[in-house]
Amino acid sequence: MSAARRTIVAGNWKMNLDRAKARELTAAVAARAAEAGATELVLCPPAPYLDCVGATLAAAAVALGGQNMLDKPSGAFTGEVAPPMLVDLGCRYVILGHSERRTLFGETDAVVNAKTKAALAAGLTPIVCVGETLEEREAGRTADVVTTQIRGSLAGLPATDVEQVVVAYEPVWAIGTGKVATPQQAQEVHALIRGLLAGIASPAVADKVRIQYGGSVKPDNAADLAAQPDIDGALVGGASLKADDFLGIAKAFG
Repeated sequence: MSAARRTIVAGNWKMNLDRAKARELTAAVAARAAEAGATELVLCPPAPYLDCVGATLAAAAVALGGQNMLDKPSGAFTGEVAPPMLVDLGCRYVILGHSERRTLFGETDAVVNAKTKAALAAGLTPIVCVGETLEEREAGRTADVVTTQIRGSLAGLPATDVEQVVVAYEPVWAIGTGKVATPQQAQEVHALIRGLLAGIASPAVADKVRIQYGGSVKPDNAADLAAQPDIDGALVGGASLKADDFLGIAKAFG
């Protein structure tokens, strides 16, 4: 990680917990946020719990984020969440293009691109996810897949907007599987992404964009990932459901 970029560790709770457990976990993280040092903390609970998690965070040094949103400000879109709604609930971040959204719900780069633009327009910081499947990695297509996703997801963004985006590299084959990319494998893709951002915007902008790693990150492998020059934090799934594990990862990046 670079001293020029503030590290960021975000917890993606996915579709887990109930209201009481969400409050309990939030309170534990908020009370111990100082353990993360300089690392920025973000909690991304399920949409029904954004309000209670935000209220529990209160003045804590922890940001709130959504897990998804539609690219429309309002309208007849039953079951969807609009960017202004997230802002109204106190969200500063929103995860977009997570591999589960891409694989289970058919979200394309064009859809992620539209959502990214809508998030930025609403004042939210998008965490844009990219990553290859096991089949794509084994076929030697990692660079091609990630390049296509980055270019498609950020298409048409001016450099000033690219600078505001957080990118999360999440190899699909390492999510929830217990497998994790080696620090060298992760660094290789992070360096590729930074190079792509330099081409899309500028080297100066690319140097400011924070790139997270996501994929079975745990306290015992976080330090090795944090030691890499282009890994600026983590997008944490299962380990974010335990305060000790989540803060342990954050501390490694702090």
